[in-house]
Amino acid sequence: MMKLGKTMGLTSALVITGMLAMAQQQEGAKQGSVPKGWHLLDKAKDGYSGISLDKAYEFVKSKNIKGKTVVVAVIDSGIDTLHEDLKSVLWVNPKEIPGNGIDDDKNGYVDDVHGWNFIGGKDGRNLKQDSYEGARVYHKYKSKFENADPATLTGDDAITYEMWAKAKARIDSDGGSGADLFMLKTALRNAEKSDSVIRVAMKKDVYTGNDLDTFTAVSQAEKNAKAGFLYLFRANKMMETTNKEFIEGFGEYVGMESKKAEAKDKAPENFRAAITGDNEDDINDKYYGNPDVMANTPFHGTHVAGIIGAVRNNGIGMDGVADNVRIMAVRAVPDGDEHDKDIALAIRYAVDNGAQIINMSFGKDYSPQKKWVDEAVQYAASKGVLLVHAAGNDAKNVDVKDNFPSPIYRDSSGKASNWITVGASGDAAAGGLTASFSNYGKKEVDVFAPGVKIYSTIPGGNTYGDAQGTSMASPVVAGTAAFLKSYFPKLSPQQIKYCIEKSAQVPTEQVRKPGTDEMVPMNELAVTGGVINVYEAAKIASTLQGGKVPEKKKSSVKPTMKNKKG
Repeated sequence: MMKLGKTMGLTSALVITGMLAMAQQQEGAKQGSVPKGWHLLDKAKDGYSGISLDKAYEFVKSKNIKGKTVVVAVIDSGIDTLHEDLKSVLWVNPKEIPGNGIDDDKNGYVDDVHGWNFIGGKDGRNLKQDSYEGARVYHKYKSKFENADPATLTGDDAITYEMWAKAKARIDSDGGSGADLFMLKTALRNAEKSDSVIRVAMKKDVYTGNDLDTFTAVSQAEKNAKAGFLYLFRANKMMETTNKEFIEGFGEYVGMESKKAEAKDKAPENFRAAITGDNEDDINDKYYGNPDVMANTPFHGTHVAGIIGAVRNNGIGMDGVADNVRIMAVRAVPDGDEHDKDIALAIRYAVDNGAQIINMSFGKDYSPQKKWVDEAVQYAASKGVLLVHAAGNDAKNVDVKDNFPSPIYRDSSGKASNWITVGASGDAAAGGLTASFSNYGKKEVDVFAPGVKIYSTIPGGNTYGDAQGTSMASPVVAGTAAFLKSYFPKLSPQQIKYCIEKSAQVPTEQVRKPGTDEMVPMNELAVTGGVINVYEAAKIASTLQGGKVPEKKKSSVKPTMKNKKG
């Protein structure tokens, strides 16, 4: 039940081309299906391209290894702290007394019992939606760079100018897409009209794409409405999403595109400052926010948290990947682009309060304060903390296209070794081994993990549903990292990364390059060229004793003059 828009990566082409012309011919098309929790299964035993989790647990059990508790921070939109499958695995600050209005542990954050909300106000208000970073960058530096000669710029100014120029080019492009925006708005209105017809015909206000698929339309108006709306469900692979969630998500997406089109002439509203009250240009002004980690937008974070650590084997809902986990909630991601300051401080908060793994299922195209984020990443590395990041959902090559945050430092001094970037895989029964929306990169995406039709917790106390995106693939890897850290606690972040990557299962057949019909070897899409496997990772982990990653063995064969390179 993933929202459209930023996390879904919906493209206007899907909506525009399909709503009118292709609806009827798609009426008979059927999507493949996978069972709930398929991502945890084993290919050989169960027939699905999951992560072989049960075999991993059987392996550590056979070794009589007892797991230790691992704290995983989820930097996201918020978490439903009352959910039946999450409330018992939430991190609890042992030095904080709930609700007394006192900073008992003197860390600067009052009543941070389960974590902290960096996009909230001291008055209890919370930021829900925010602007597009490209628009913020463009207008912030417009007066400085509009008439600048880039040849005269050096240092930080040269780097910032390059970013501003990219934002300007993007905004100029978005501002010129009035026809596409008109068609998007038209498609949204048509979807809303179709929905109203279907609700009357089905005599129910809430239904899923699957419900609509089995519904028998009688009148021509009902048939037309069904064909048009059903195409949208199918084209976006959201058959288990409800009509209400789909329309709301579609509306948010159109609203976001409208804001992009307006950005050329109008500076975005500073939603964040009105709530948080801090100086966004001062990284040392860090004691803002509030302890409301659930807030009003917990869908995304709740789903992510469940994938990592929903209570295992309790007979309800679903099972998370890691069994000895505590989830620390750090809210820093609004509906819109996150701010670098909030992310940098969220990472530092998580590290300072004991997180060993940090999941980051968010991203954007611009990073004006990347230096702050880089410093936070380096701080995490110094404390032995692993960062796991979603590659993004734009079907783009992040070797050549920007995607932030990133492990490559702004000053070109190197690349973070405590970082894993994750693309989304699927299954042959649900569209293929690579997710059509996933970003990829032979150099910058480390590994793929299941991210299609992932069943997990959603807000509501006892509610569950499907979502998809690299946002779901990243917590599969974060959960795997937590599993390895739990049963092999001496492993360093670099060794955990080594185990996960070394054990990735490389398909013998070619796979589809996301966003295209081109078939390529999977090693063209990721460093490892494979999908994670917890069982194989655990076997490797059992051979390591902590410390450095094993060095590659040097060949004993001396090179000839012919194969030497200068």
